[in-house]
Amino acid sequence: MVMEVILSRKIILVLFLLTAISFYITLTFNTCLVSSIRKSIPRWNPVVLNENSVVHGSIVRLVPLLEGNETDISSKYKYFQDQGLRQLPSALIIGVKKGGTRALLEFIRIHPDIRAAGNEVHFFDKNYVKGFQWYRSFMPPTLEGQQTIEKTPSYFVTKEAPKRVNHMNPSTKLLVVVRNPVTRAISDYTQAISKRPDMKKFESLVFINGTIGNLIDTSWGPIKLGMYARYLSRWLKYFPLSQFLFVSGERLIYDPAAELHRVQNFLGLKQVVNEKHFYFNATKGFPCLFKSEGHSAPHCLGKTKGRNHPKIDRVVLQRLKDFYRPFNNRFYQMTGINFGWS
Repeated sequence: MVMEVILSRKIILVLFLLTAISFYITLTFNTCLVSSIRKSIPRWNPVVLNENSVVHGSIVRLVPLLEGNETDISSKYKYFQDQGLRQLPSALIIGVKKGGTRALLEFIRIHPDIRAAGNEVHFFDKNYVKGFQWYRSFMPPTLEGQQTIEKTPSYFVTKEAPKRVNHMNPSTKLLVVVRNPVTRAISDYTQAISKRPDMKKFESLVFINGTIGNLIDTSWGPIKLGMYARYLSRWLKYFPLSQFLFVSGERLIYDPAAELHRVQNFLGLKQVVNEKHFYFNATKGFPCLFKSEGHSAPHCLGKTKGRNHPKIDRVVLQRLKDFYRPFNNRFYQMTGINFGWS
C-alpha cells in the first residue's frame, strides 16, 4: 500500500514536470514567432495632428506662407513639390509692357495667399501648342486657399490670347497695368537701346522716314502698343469688364499701398499688403520693399527697373501727346476710368 502511494506521487511529479517543460517550450516558440512577425511588418508611427500637420494626400490645416522671421519658404513646400500640387492660374497680369507689371507682381506676392510663377511663361502667346499640362508645370505649389497668378505682358497685345485664356477658364481675373503711353513708349525704347546701343534716336524712330514733320509711325512697336483701346476691345469679346482690374502705373510708383489695396479687393484677399511694406528709393525713383518673399532685408527691383530715360525733344513729346489723345479718351470710356494722361 505504501509502495503504491509513493509510486503515485512520483507519477504526479513527473507529469507536473512534463507539463511545465511543455509550457516553457510553447511560450518560447510563441515569443520567437511574434518577434519574427513584428520584424516583417512595417513599423507604425502614430500621427499627432496639430496646426501644421500634413497627412499624406490631404491637407489638415492651412500653413502660413511666412511665419515670424522666416524668409526661406522653399523647404516648407518640398512635400507639395514632390506631390505636384500645382494649379493653373486663377488670375493673370496680362499687360502692359513697361507699365509696371513686374512691380505689381513683386508687390502682390508678399501676400501669403498668393503664389506666383517666377518668370514670364509666354504660354498664351508663344507656347500654347505645348498644352495646359506643360503650362501647369511652371506654376508654384500651392496650399488650400492660395491663389496662383502668372505675369506675361505680351498677352495683352496677342490676338489669340483672349480666346485661349477664356478656354482655360472663363472666370479668370485679368490685371492690366497701364501707364501714360508717351512715357511708356520712351521706357520701351530705353530698354531696347540698353540691349542695342547702335539703335537710332527715339525721335528718328517715332516718325515715318525719321522726320518730325511726317506722320507718326504706328507700325513701330513702342508706339503701337500704347493704343490700349484697340487691344482691350479684343479682350472684351471674351471677358466682361467686371473681370478686369486696371492698375495705374503712375500710382503704383507714388502710392503703391493704395493700388495694392485695390488689387487685394479685386482678388478677394484680406488686406495684408499696406504702406508698412514700402519705402521710396530716391536714387531709383521707385518704391522698394522692406521685406518680401525670399528676402529678409530691404531690397528694390532689379537694375533693369528705374532706368534713366533719354531727354526727348518737346515738340516730339507734344506730337505724341496729341496722337494718343483720341486713343486715351476711348480707353477712358471703355474702362470708366480717367487716368489723366490728356
